[in-house]
Amino acid sequence: MSDIIQLLPDSIANQIAAGEVIQRPASVLKELMENSIDAGATQIKVVLKDAGKTLIQVIDDGVGMSDTDARMCFERHATSKIRTAQDLFSIKTMGFRGEAMASIAAIAHVELLTRHRDFELGVRMIMKASKLEKQEPISVNPGTQISVKNLFFNIPARRKFLKSDPVELKHLMEEFHRVVLGHPNVYFTLHHNDNEVYHLPASNLRQRIVNVFGKNTNEKIVPVEEDMDLIKIQGFIGKPEAAKKTKGDQYIFVNNRFIRSHYLNHAIRTAYEEMITKEYHPLYVLNIDIDPNQIDINVHPTKTEIKFSDERLIYNYVRVAARHALGKYTLSPTLDFDSPKVIERMQSASKGSSGFSSSSRQQAKGNVENWDEIYSILKTEKSEEPVAVEGTFFSLEEEDVQSKMVRKKPFQIHNKYVVHQIKSGFLLIDYKAANERILYESYLKAMTYKEPLTQKQLFPKTIELGASQKTILTEIMESINCLGFEIEDFGNNSIIIHGIPAGIEPSTDLKVLIEELLEQYNAHQELQIGIEESVARSMSKSASNRTKKGLSDEEMTNIIDELFACDIPHVSPSGRKCYIQFDLDELAKQFSG
Repeated sequence: MSDIIQLLPDSIANQIAAGEVIQRPASVLKELMENSIDAGATQIKVVLKDAGKTLIQVIDDGVGMSDTDARMCFERHATSKIRTAQDLFSIKTMGFRGEAMASIAAIAHVELLTRHRDFELGVRMIMKASKLEKQEPISVNPGTQISVKNLFFNIPARRKFLKSDPVELKHLMEEFHRVVLGHPNVYFTLHHNDNEVYHLPASNLRQRIVNVFGKNTNEKIVPVEEDMDLIKIQGFIGKPEAAKKTKGDQYIFVNNRFIRSHYLNHAIRTAYEEMITKEYHPLYVLNIDIDPNQIDINVHPTKTEIKFSDERLIYNYVRVAARHALGKYTLSPTLDFDSPKVIERMQSASKGSSGFSSSSRQQAKGNVENWDEIYSILKTEKSEEPVAVEGTFFSLEEEDVQSKMVRKKPFQIHNKYVVHQIKSGFLLIDYKAANERILYESYLKAMTYKEPLTQKQLFPKTIELGASQKTILTEIMESINCLGFEIEDFGNNSIIIHGIPAGIEPSTDLKVLIEELLEQYNAHQELQIGIEESVARSMSKSASNRTKKGLSDEEMTNIIDELFACDIPHVSPSGRKCYIQFDLDELAKQFSG
């Protein structure tokens, strides 16, 4: 029997390693920017084309590399950070595994220009699928410039699974935010398709947060600063009014490295207690400075998950620090952080369990009834009740019954549900879900036939957005205007609104409406449903959240008519039931003994 176990060729091994480290363009950007940070760069320029699928270029003014180091950086497990196994537990740099450059070179065309600041000449290298195509001396500024082109060109299956440009751009922005918020002392710029998206001069953390999330953020954040023996916590946490219904503005750094941590997120969330409801998520950017010997960062290929030597203690430190910050600004009852009782309570809590659990949410499936029959009943409800005349009761003759068609008036309960009688029982309609379905189909029709109804604004409204919000809005501007908006670019990160879709209350806060629309759009992008449908879903969800609660009889009647005129009236675009039907027979059973 012949031997069957053999070593993989380097090209295949590198592609396997690339699958662990490089999942999408954002993964490449993360690794390149972190390398620039480790090189001591004070200025980093990022250039993207086609959401990174065509080009990801990172230019820095760091220390640069020698000819030998430039060649060695493309080898697997080549690193300047690790010499012994013990070094793995004292790392404060970004990259250290020595796999990123080898993985990137295995699945893309890579051009490297670098010059060590102590040398007069630099080197230019071209790599293709792990093979060195060219190496030559070149005159170049000190620092490093890396261009990654045609990502996954030699792995069509991986390239096929990349999402649309807006989705990939969203992930690129997220990675960019994680690096720039962790290093506010570095000057960053980002260009996408020849448009400057970010221009972030070196600054303090507050100014960096404002530059990333928009000018209005400055009034919505409070500082967090606690210095203890074990850790130091610094950063900013959002006031309750800055909370949003979608996640994404939560950043925790450990020694300036972004990490994902469900239990630390939970620690901060509990600091708000009843200040915000469970569907809202607060804004925060916090850095935990801790002895590297107290953490293990070598637990995940992307280095975004770490372990603490005492996780429960860190949990309680973070929770109390966040609550202390909110309390100092009279947002919640103040805790004396330095009080011996508080420290004792934290120490004792660290010995127990943090005691939090996750909950899952299930989408309600649509219950497809004979709604066309229901709709016809709504239109022609008969009144067969006795009619009182001068104290005498008598029943209408059959001929009179046929001629007297009466539609029962609907009524509303708890300012949320609409009850309407039908011949076989009654309908309980979720007004918000029904309105979302109606708006969705009307918006989709408006975009399909390019016939939007617009309310002109007496005074055009100028709105300042965050840079990433402005980028996404520019991508979908045409589709949004087809809804009935009249929005124009007003330079920098501003837009001007001349008109809004008919049906939206004039008193609506347009900035909040646009921000919610963009949040919903980002949330829908992973569904791969196309820009027009995604915009229609997002707008209907955002607009339905802002509808009034109290309805007149006419408004309730219109909602019922419009709902059952929809193509799919039984379920909202987000998957909620629009109505539940209760039959008289079922009700009778409930009252039977």
